[in-house]
Amino acid sequence: MKLDYDKAKENFLASQFEGCQKFFAEHGCFLELAYYEIISDNLPHAKELFNKIKEIDIRADWGLYLISMIELKVSRYPTYFELRNFLEIDLNILIKNGKGQYVQNILGYSEFMSQINPEVYKFIGRVFYNNGLKEEGMYVFEKAKEIFYQDPELHYLIALAYKEKGDNQKALHYAKTCQEILPEYCPAVMLEKTLQSVEQN
Repeated sequence: MKLDYDKAKENFLASQFEGCQKFFAEHGCFLELAYYEIISDNLPHAKELFNKIKEIDIRADWGLYLISMIELKVSRYPTYFELRNFLEIDLNILIKNGKGQYVQNILGYSEFMSQINPEVYKFIGRVFYNNGLKEEGMYVFEKAKEIFYQDPELHYLIALAYKEKGDNQKALHYAKTCQEILPEYCPAVMLEKTLQSVEQN
């Protein structure tokens, strides 16, 4: 099947790499090709590609920072918005492709990053949880509460996790805590109603 850009990107994100590298290279998709090279453990080439476009693509500048964490050679501060927009996405890509050592190296900077964006532990916990690393995700969510307790979304995510485990009492507690922080937080309101309905039946 002939690839177009959307299909090549979709295949890459699904870890179906056949034809992706060739398509990205032939069509000048330097950003996507750089991420392919990270997954292929060719970090020097990934850096070359990111450097080509870092002046015009903020994601490429972040990509260089991502590699600096992987290589344990951080020399600058990430920005609040880089962490908000890209950290979770990239950890997801690395986890799905079995890059455990890369992930471990990045997590070594968690506390450092959380000083810039207090949501960092929530992002990490969510990506762990959504990739089936439930216990690890819950552990990180607990750490997130220590850093940024007033984040309503965090309590909602914890409520969902407890609901999935079948612990409706704890799920209800965290759904209510979410609303104490941000009244009428719609997802938490709906979750509370669902949980109360289950408890009544």
